[in-house]
Amino acid sequence: MGRVICVYASSSNSIDKKYTDIAARLGEAIARNGDTFLFGGGMRGLMGAAAMAVHRFGGRVVGIIPEALNLKGVVYEMCDELVVTKSLRERKAIMDERSDAFIALPGGFGTLEELLEIITLKQLKYHNKPIVILNCDRFYDALLDQFGHIMDLNFAKPESNLLYHVTSDVEDALKYIDTYKPFVFEDKWLT
Repeated sequence: MGRVICVYASSSNSIDKKYTDIAARLGEAIARNGDTFLFGGGMRGLMGAAAMAVHRFGGRVVGIIPEALNLKGVVYEMCDELVVTKSLRERKAIMDERSDAFIALPGGFGTLEELLEIITLKQLKYHNKPIVILNCDRFYDALLDQFGHIMDLNFAKPESNLLYHVTSDVEDALKYIDTYKPFVFEDKWLT
């Protein structure tokens, strides 16, 4: 409770309503839990659905958006705090620094890139914060299979699955974050 939770999510309005429903449930749960919702600052898709739900339930919304996307109809103008950055790289760095935890909702290439980078940064000991993959409607099954394949072929240690938590349940995601205990990675993970 009282944490800043970074949520990576799709900005597409062309996706099935079941995904916007889970995004809204996550936004509601974050607000009810007394946490701050930090995200990429967009008003569309799952990003907007989650942000609006946070506000509907009295929560705080922080958006981090690059100036190229800070456009009417793209940016969520109701953010309690909106940080405008020069670039996507600066945006991600601020999101990483200001967040206590990370949740990946379904999304496209940008969401996958953010998720994989934050997992890699944890593996390399740049942070030791909780990461949750919200696998609603089995959206991430193929990616998780690929993770298993990477580990099976020794491109990553089997312990790498400890870097993140997978769930399809919003409440379980927040419980994992609330009860997370940082652990020490052995140097052998880097070799």
